[in-house]
Formats: sequence, structure tokens, C-alpha cells
Amino acid sequence: MDTDSITQLIQDTATSEVFGVWFLIGAALVFFMQAGFAMVETGFTRAKNAGNIIMKNLMDFCIGTVVFVLLGFSLMMAEDYVLGFIGVPNLKIFTDFGGFLKSGNAPSFVFNLVFCATAATIVSGSMAERTKFLSYCIYSGVISLFVYPIEAGWVWNANGWLMKLGFHDFAGSAAIHSVGGITALIGAIMVGPRLGKYIKDNAGKVTKVNAFPGHSITLGALGCFILWFGWYGFNGAAAWDSTSLSSIFVTTTIAPAVATCTTMIFTWIKNGKPDVSMCINGSLAGLVGVTAGCDAVDALGASVIGLVSGLLVVGVVELLDIKLHIDDPVGAVGVHFANGVWGTIAVGLLANPNAPAGLRGLFYTGNFKLLGIQLLGILAILAWTAAMMTLTFFIIKKTNGLRVSREEEIKGLDKTEHGLPSAYADFVPAVESVDYGYDGAVAVTGDVPVAEAVPVKKEPVFNDGSPKFTKVEIICKEPRFEALKNAMMDIGITGMTVTHVLGCGAQKGQPEYYRGVQVEANLLPKIQIDIVVSKVPVRLVIETAKKVLYTGHIGDGKIFVYDVENVVKVRTGEEGYDALQDVE
Repeated sequence: MDTDSITQLIQDTATSEVFGVWFLIGAALVFFMQAGFAMVETGFTRAKNAGNIIMKNLMDFCIGTVVFVLLGFSLMMAEDYVLGFIGVPNLKIFTDFGGFLKSGNAPSFVFNLVFCATAATIVSGSMAERTKFLSYCIYSGVISLFVYPIEAGWVWNANGWLMKLGFHDFAGSAAIHSVGGITALIGAIMVGPRLGKYIKDNAGKVTKVNAFPGHSITLGALGCFILWFGWYGFNGAAAWDSTSLSSIFVTTTIAPAVATCTTMIFTWIKNGKPDVSMCINGSLAGLVGVTAGCDAVDALGASVIGLVSGLLVVGVVELLDIKLHIDDPVGAVGVHFANGVWGTIAVGLLANPNAPAGLRGLFYTGNFKLLGIQLLGILAILAWTAAMMTLTFFIIKKTNGLRVSREEEIKGLDKTEHGLPSAYADFVPAVESVDYGYDGAVAVTGDVPVAEAVPVKKEPVFNDGSPKFTKVEIICKEPRFEALKNAMMDIGITGMTVTHVLGCGAQKGQPEYYRGVQVEANLLPKIQIDIVVSKVPVRLVIETAKKVLYTGHIGDGKIFVYDVENVVKVRTGEEGYDALQDVE
């Protein structure tokens, strides 16, 4: 071998080693996506079920690992493959671990395991808040043991029938996201909607759709960023040269960005305001849509995929919720099923022959061949998954049962399934101590007297010379609390009790939209301040509060006045007037 050949061999070996390490780093990034899924699903649901959702996402990976190492990996990637359909288990990972490592199967095992966990965890969100934990664990084991390994082997095993046919799904729009998405749809239908989600009349017809806003949109957004970050490994790990890796990073960035902008503009026009949670779904939809063809499309193709994904996710989420009355709390079906199918088909339409994969899409060549193969492949994968998962959920429903009881659902699955009083047991709500001021508030002008802006329920009459105790209860807007607190202290009030409350008055709330469904916010957040006075005149407290809170607009607040029989200071045992006074 000449010097140039030896140099080239060394360079090729070094490049192979570098990309081999990158492949494992990519697997680690995909594993980190489990945290993103957990955050999105937790943030989009109610706090009383947060611990349950975290537990399900954890067990998806752990149960998936157990069954995948036992059988799933062999069914998927075994060298002995029966008729291009299923691998013959050899258990080499247990019987010849050294040979398993030398054969180069270890990186493939790790990478396909984290892919498998992704497919399984998609379903958690669509069935959230009403599914038995044991039943979910059984489902998770089945999809990781049989369903995913077999269909993924068709796509990625060199002997798989779809691989031989020329089906292209580079990173899993079909093999992972469509599988998880259609399973999410079947699971949501079979477990039924959450209590109170759809109001029906006596004939059983849905007359109203209620919105159940997620308890932490911040957590959901953080999960979205983690998923986007991990997606660079999800899509890019299998790239074996720098050109294709660069192309994949570019398309994986463009598609979700375009999808998010599209969703924002669409919901802004449709609902009057941009929908935050739907935009998070839009980002994920764009990522799902570009996953199959991330190596096969150019920047323009990625933009088209993102544009369609951003519209498609909103349409499907609202179709399921408002029209079909299928309860999917996190939008898993719209994100993964609809856009997994779209991304698979998009390869047949938008694959650019000049892209690294060199595929020939219809819009560039006028050739229908690739599109036909993509359609056949996605239909086969969906049919296999739908048949297996419908059977699985049916058996679970008839044996262990899919759904928790009505009482358990109302209490929350954290308490009833896991013994957690709350996933946020040590969290204490706090009142903001920031005086926002009312510089932007315009007082009402006209004939309405200031004294009538804040009605008084009752004002006490003081007896001659005898101490009297009066409780003044003030309800006000949250931003005015700090100013009111300072004003009360200025007139000699030394103690008060402050509570976050919900309520409404004449305004009856302000309607908003959450994921396309109107939220009847007839209970608005307010601050309640309770003060008991004796030395300070009640009228002074009232007038001071009115002066601080008044703008003349609906929602300024109310003041209620009550008689108090007695006051007792626990520390000293003092009662009456003395109990209210400061220590000199």
C-alpha cells in the first residue's frame, strides 16, 4: 500500500471514529428529550396530576429498556430476518457480550432504545389525568416489546421490506412519531375524556366544550426548548459526514421556526391573540414534520414543511377537541400523528436530488415513484400499529381497566395512585410586594360620585367610651396591594392578613381562548386584606382604601365591614383593646 493510500485510510478511520462518538452523543441527546416530554406534558395538565405524569415518563424509559434488551432489539435488528418482516431473537447481548460489542451492535442498541422510549412516551400526554398507572405500564411494555421493534425493523434493518423497497424515514417521522401519535389517538378514544371536559344534554349531545388550561406554561415552554435541543441529536446522529450533518442541522432549525411563526400568526388572526401553548405545539410539529426528510430536503423544502406543520397542528388539535370531542390534553395527536404522516409524505414531494440524500421528489422531478413508496410505507406502519394497540388497549380495558374511578380522577392521580399530597407540597403562594402604580389608569369622568365607586356593606356605630372591634375586609386588584399596604401602615394599621382569592363582580370575567376553546374566566384573581381595628377609626380605613384603589372602573374592589366580639393575643393572653396594640 502506497503512502497516499495509508494516509487516506488513517483519515477515513479517524473520521469514522469521530462520527461513531457523535452517534453515541446523539443517543444521549435523544435520552435527554425524555425530560422535555415530561415537562411539556406536566405543564400542559393540572398540578394534581404532575407527579403521575413524571412517573409515567420515567417508567416509559425504564420498562422500555427491560423489554427492549430482552427481546425488542432482536426483533428489530437481528441479522436473521424472516421475509423482511421480523428478526429472529438470539439474545447475544446476554450470551456473548464481548461478541455483541465487537459486532458494533452496542451503539445501535442504545440509539434504537432511546428512539423506542420516545415512541412510547408520546402517548402519556393524550391519556393524561385519567389513566390507571398499572394499565399505562402494561401498555408501555407492549409497545416497546412488540409494536415499535417490528415496524422500525421494516424501516431501518437492512433486510427490512420497506428498507429494500426504498422507503425513506431518516429519523422517524413514520417509525416513531406516527406510531406514537396514532397510539395516542386510540388511547384517548378508548379511555374517554376527562370529567367535565364536554358537557352533554339529556340526549347525550355535546353542548359545550370546556378548556382545562395547563398549570405551568413555563414548564411546558422549557420542555419545548429541551426537545428542540435534543432534536439535533435525534435527526443528526445518523449522519456520517460533515456535509449531511450540516444540512440536517439547517433543516432541523428552519422547519420548527417557520412552523412556530405560522402557528403564532394563525392563532393571532383567529383568536385575536397569539396562543402560547399552541405555539409550543407548533415548534414540536415542525420538528416532527422535518424528521423523515431532514437529510433529503433543502431550505425551501424545510420551510414548506414548517408552514404546513404550523397550520396542520392547530387544525387537528381543534378538530379533535371542538368537533370530534376527543380529549387530548397536550396535543399529542396533532403534533405527532398528523405531522408524522405529513413529514413522511413530504419526502415524496419535496426531496431534492441535490440534497445529501439524493432522493427524487415529485415537485423536483415529476416522478411519482418515491411518493408512492412513502404512502405505502406509512399506511403499512399505521395499520400494524393501529391493529396491535387497539387489541392491547381492549384487553387492558376488559381485564385491569384503563380508567381510574370518578373519585380518584377528581382528587388527582398524584394522591390516589402514588400517595403524593401534591407534586408541589412545599410550594406556598406569595403575594407580590411590587407597587406597579396606576399611572396608566384613567379615572372615570362624569356624574358618578367618588363615594359610590366602592360600596360599603355595613359601617359600625361606636358606643360611648367602650372599646369596639371592627373587621374591615378589602378586596382589590393584585397590582394595588403594595400601595394599599403602605397606605394602611401610614394611618397606624400594624397588622393585616393577606390572601390570594378568586372572584368576580359586575364584570363577570373576561373571555379568553386556550387552544382554540373559550375559557370562561368569570373568577378573576384578587387580593383580600383583612384588618381588625379599634384605635384607628373605621372611617379613616375606608376613606384611605377608597383613595388608593379608586379609578372609577369596574373591578376597583369592594370593602366589607363586620362587628368583632373579641380579640385574643395568644402570646400574652391579653384580650380586647390591649390585644390589638403594639408592644411599646
